[in-house]
Amino acid sequence: MEVCRRGSAIHRGARPANAAPAGLLVALLLGLWGAQALEMNVGKIPFLEAVNGSTVLLPCTYASCIGIQNLYFKWMYNDNGTMDMLCDSVIPEDDAFANVITYKSRVEFVGEKKNVSILLWNITFDDEGEYICFGRNPKEKHKNHSAIFTLYVVDEVRVIDNTLTKIIASIVGGVIGSFVAFMLMKNLTLFVLAKMEGRIKSVS
Repeated sequence: MEVCRRGSAIHRGARPANAAPAGLLVALLLGLWGAQALEMNVGKIPFLEAVNGSTVLLPCTYASCIGIQNLYFKWMYNDNGTMDMLCDSVIPEDDAFANVITYKSRVEFVGEKKNVSILLWNITFDDEGEYICFGRNPKEKHKNHSAIFTLYVVDEVRVIDNTLTKIIASIVGGVIGSFVAFMLMKNLTLFVLAKMEGRIKSVS
């Protein structure tokens, strides 16, 4: 805003023809800030259905256009509104390895560069629920960022019945095949008729 006031004073209130509107400038600045912000990401599918007694991977990665400095991250489990700490650490800089402290015996940190994923061993039905991957980057004035991964625990993995899908695919494939065959027959018929017409004209 100070820059705009100086510009107005120099040009005696006249706005230069190539000056960007103030609203557009603010939007661009906000866009650039958003692009620089830290992002915690648990993947395109933020949930998993796993069998009781199995071991599951809770994925989480981070990214920041401006880089990190003493990034604090932690994994928490939402136990009916109470945040149960699973692990945490501070990553001093990009591509550095974290010295992670785990607070549960069945939790194992398996992350590496820009990856802060954990394993949860021998899951039970009590482990079902929301898991929060949290990050705070001091370069962003300690703004908080988080992503949620949901775990569902079942007795056995459900088998998906693909019969209907196969029937629909067969019907669609048959229709497409019939249409292609029809077009080929049509083109062949037109070709033969054109040849016959040419011969009749040449004889006459």
